[in-house]
Amino acid sequence: MNAHYLYLIVDVLSILFPFAFSFYPKANFSKKWKYLWPSITITAIVFIIWDITFTSMGVWGFNPKYLAGIYFYNLPLEEILFFICIPYSCVFLYEALKYFIRNDWPDIKTSFVSGLLVVVLFTVGALNLDKWYTGVTFIATALFLAFLQWKWKVNFLGHFYLSFLVILIPFFIVNGILTGGVTEEPVVWYNQNENLMIRIWTIPLEDIFYGMLLLLINIALFEYRQTRDEGNSHS
Repeated sequence: MNAHYLYLIVDVLSILFPFAFSFYPKANFSKKWKYLWPSITITAIVFIIWDITFTSMGVWGFNPKYLAGIYFYNLPLEEILFFICIPYSCVFLYEALKYFIRNDWPDIKTSFVSGLLVVVLFTVGALNLDKWYTGVTFIATALFLAFLQWKWKVNFLGHFYLSFLVILIPFFIVNGILTGGVTEEPVVWYNQNENLMIRIWTIPLEDIFYGMLLLLINIALFEYRQTRDEGNSHS
């Protein structure tokens, strides 16, 4: 295998099976594309701007050894595809688990988990404002989670938490590959001065909550568009 296509192959493999199973007749995920693709596009724009900024600042960067060599500003094509392939796969898994597991968490448990995450993430982020990756990721995730739980009062967070625990399995595989878990050098490198220097395998702790925020925004928009459409159809 040509090493220059490693990141691209990771992107393709991450979406390959979810896409293939999107046409399963009993739970046809493709019928929800009209809600999904706008949600992915909006979220991707936000994260690409964030990514361009942090790459320019040297918070993280990309190893050309594992890239095809096509760039948009300072981002490789593979990184842009990441914000399409990974959300697609994760929202597909979220919907699949919703189909197979109909019971949600009780509200009190969901509120407790949200409260705990908000307090811990905001506190750690506020105490590490000198570290760009830690401060921005933790505080942004805490604020958005608080908005969903207590301002927007969404009803999907219990299922999101359950789904996220499952999503962490492929998350560790994909991010492990990208952060050097199976290669001589990482595909994506991180400036240790900008994070807590806590790694799970080769993955920075911040990546977990960066991924959580990425999925939360995608799913929030996805669910909002469905709810709005259902409301309009009943009016």
